[in-house]
Amino acid sequence: MPILEFQNVSFGFGVGSDKYPVLTNASLSVEENEFVAIIGFSGAGKSTVMSLLAGLQTPDQGRVVMHDKPIGPPGPDRGIVFQNYSLLPWLTVHGNIELAVKQVFPKMSEVEREEHIQHYIDLVSLSGAEWKKPNELSGGMRQRLSLARTLSMKPEVLLLDEPLSALDAITRSVLQDEITRLWEQDKRTVVMITNDVDEAVLMADRIVPLTPGPGATFGKSFDVHLERPRDRATLNFNPEFKHIRNEVTKYMLAINAESKELKVVTDLKLPDVQPISLDKAHNVQVNIV
Repeated sequence: MPILEFQNVSFGFGVGSDKYPVLTNASLSVEENEFVAIIGFSGAGKSTVMSLLAGLQTPDQGRVVMHDKPIGPPGPDRGIVFQNYSLLPWLTVHGNIELAVKQVFPKMSEVEREEHIQHYIDLVSLSGAEWKKPNELSGGMRQRLSLARTLSMKPEVLLLDEPLSALDAITRSVLQDEITRLWEQDKRTVVMITNDVDEAVLMADRIVPLTPGPGATFGKSFDVHLERPRDRATLNFNPEFKHIRNEVTKYMLAINAESKELKVVTDLKLPDVQPISLDKAHNVQVNIV
């Protein structure tokens, strides 16, 4: 049985005729301990998918479920790592993690709590930076701290909302390997949002594209059967890696082109007009939009 499901989910912003449809009849199943990457173009609704999984939004139609029960408000069973770190600037590395641990494990003894916090600091290679505040850390270190804070709550599902997109290429590569290592070491279900096909193939078990919006839905699913651990230094020479990357890229380009063609056809449809008598025709100005 899947741990997470979108069941014919529709969601939009606004009301009535002004409502903008973000998702339409979107369905997806995620198995326990599976690493799923959801990819899509800008504006496809990737962040909305993450908000629905986190419980920050509720569907207009359909259901988002976990263990076959509707997902409720945000909770420690679903840990989320955002693109913008979301750290408390007045707290240290230790303090940011401690705050989360105290909320989720209020009965943990002080000794256990300190060991627990240090374990996750060490896990993301922030040892020695325990008492630094976020403004004293690099972008990569801040994102590792955000990841450590989320992992310290021991969530059943880890939600990654484009956590690496704002980083430089080298730091991004390091954190891709770091997240993959942590997932292989401490298996849990991961749903990652990304717009990078190579990143998705490198890290995930399965890649699920979102069709272009408005009214996006989940497209064809691509399984990634590359052996783990995956060595980025040799992947470019791996025929299976190149095959999956090319297939996903071709599919994304095809659905994007199809969406643009549909938009052009829709935009060219002229409104219905009433017959005009010839004696008034010379006073009529026709505008084609």
